[in-house]
Amino acid sequence: MDESDHASTSQRSFGVIDCAVFAGMLAVSAIIGVYQAYKSRKNEDAVREYLVGGQNMSIFPITMSLIASYISGITILGLPAEMYVYGTQFWSVVIADSFVSLTMAIVYLPVFYDLGITSSYEYLDLRFNGAVRLMGSAIFLVKMLLYIPLVIYVPALAFNQVTGINLHAIAILVCAVCIFYTTLGGLKAVVWTDAIQTIVMFGGVMVIAVIGTNRVGGFEQVWKRNRETDRIEFFDMDIDPTTRHTFWTVVIGNYLNWLASCSVNQAMVQRCLAMSSLKKANITIALMGIGIITIVSLSCYTGIVIFAAFHDCDPITTKQIRKPDQLLPFYVMGITESIPGLPGLFVAGVFSAALSTMSTGLNSMSGVIYEDMIKPWLRVPLSETATSRIMKATVVLTGTICVTLVFLVEKLSGLIQAAKSLSGITAGPLLGIFTMGMFFPIANSAGALVGGLVSLNLVAWISFGTQAAISSGKINFPVKPVSVDGCSESLRNQATNLTVIVETAIKEQPFFLYRMSYLWYTWIGFLTAIFVGLIVSWITGPNKRGPGDEKLYTPVVRGFLRHSTTIANREQERQETVTELEKMDASVTNV
Repeated sequence: MDESDHASTSQRSFGVIDCAVFAGMLAVSAIIGVYQAYKSRKNEDAVREYLVGGQNMSIFPITMSLIASYISGITILGLPAEMYVYGTQFWSVVIADSFVSLTMAIVYLPVFYDLGITSSYEYLDLRFNGAVRLMGSAIFLVKMLLYIPLVIYVPALAFNQVTGINLHAIAILVCAVCIFYTTLGGLKAVVWTDAIQTIVMFGGVMVIAVIGTNRVGGFEQVWKRNRETDRIEFFDMDIDPTTRHTFWTVVIGNYLNWLASCSVNQAMVQRCLAMSSLKKANITIALMGIGIITIVSLSCYTGIVIFAAFHDCDPITTKQIRKPDQLLPFYVMGITESIPGLPGLFVAGVFSAALSTMSTGLNSMSGVIYEDMIKPWLRVPLSETATSRIMKATVVLTGTICVTLVFLVEKLSGLIQAAKSLSGITAGPLLGIFTMGMFFPIANSAGALVGGLVSLNLVAWISFGTQAAISSGKINFPVKPVSVDGCSESLRNQATNLTVIVETAIKEQPFFLYRMSYLWYTWIGFLTAIFVGLIVSWITGPNKRGPGDEKLYTPVVRGFLRHSTTIANREQERQETVTELEKMDASVTNV
């Protein structure tokens, strides 16, 4: 790229068409919220309508909503930056994603359907007790309050890069629109806006990938430039747990993280429970897996396209942008010369991803707060109108809290790592508690409570310690080579000397657990929760099963329980028969 290219890039801004595309997306989202609120105003069961859409949703919108829940703006901006800076190893995450849908359909979802519940944490009350349910709900709320600010920050960052408008002002705009339609329309508004936003998101990413490939000179040129800098790698079989990304950390480590986000997370389960049957829910889960693999692959491919475009003039080194997370919006603005409306489509796509994830989170949090924290304490049931108002007020309150937390996000390094690290704090303990309950009949409430708390604190300590070490520069990860040879002289003079960073990284050796790959956090939390929980259960006395408890266990375990129950019943019948015979013998002897 020459100097004129960069000058023109920095001068480009939103045009009238771009504003129209972006405003159109926001307007459609708001209109859907108003429409769904009007449509459901006379529904007698307001709670079920607000939380699970009356449990009569169709496959298409729920599938789109599930995809949108996973593909946040973090994915849209973070994955291309990941490919550019560290290479394509993380792309193998699609292998893990393909197995998650199968596990969810076979192991976890049947339990929630058989119990007919609206909150996944209601299961913890049925299986353990109210204290464990409250802990699970609190962990979920912490997870969402840590994650949603990241989701808000991402589109605000992109919009700031494209238009120069203040990042925090845009964050407030995102939340205002999202809170508006989520509050009014409930799950149906969330799901249908998700469906439209997912289509916009797919369209934006595909257009950028196609145009970018064409401008670089075709797919072969894209692949060649990335291969020459060793960015193309999928099978790094290093078993060192401190290596940031290997085949094992990405596939096995991320499998459990994604499983936790899908299988027991209220935001996902709530959508599956909106289907009229388990069969339809499983079809939706399968389609979700295909959609996620597609959009993740498109985002990863966009990353190597961006590197191919900047292979001889790195915009980070030359200080044209501050962070790798700004690469995609910077690149988009560089290819918009003859394509009016593309910046608007791109920003609409990133905002769509963020709005869908945030609305899903706000809707599910309102359900959890009401169902798990307010309803159990009510002595007299509230009216449908009062209940609806409480949940809508909860959406507004949690949305406002998320806005205030967005200012902390700027301190985190790397969107993908930050998001996975923070989600790992809660994902492992939650999945561990649910799995222990569904797979281990001996697990009791004391074990679930202690196991969950120990696991949560352990992973939080590791995660926050690691983020602090990264922020202070004590931990640096090896990055792929970049070049500034094709830049103008003025840009080359701005380039920083990267050798100092490398030397510092070699000298500093923080605590082992801080250096461990963030993708193992969920496994640590998961195994700790189960291990500690089972030990405490054994010490305090194993759980005793009652009649009809089979529904509380996964179908994988129910067969063994029925077999053991049959054996126990036969043994009891045998004992009763022996006792009867002994009584008869005693009677005969007395005679």
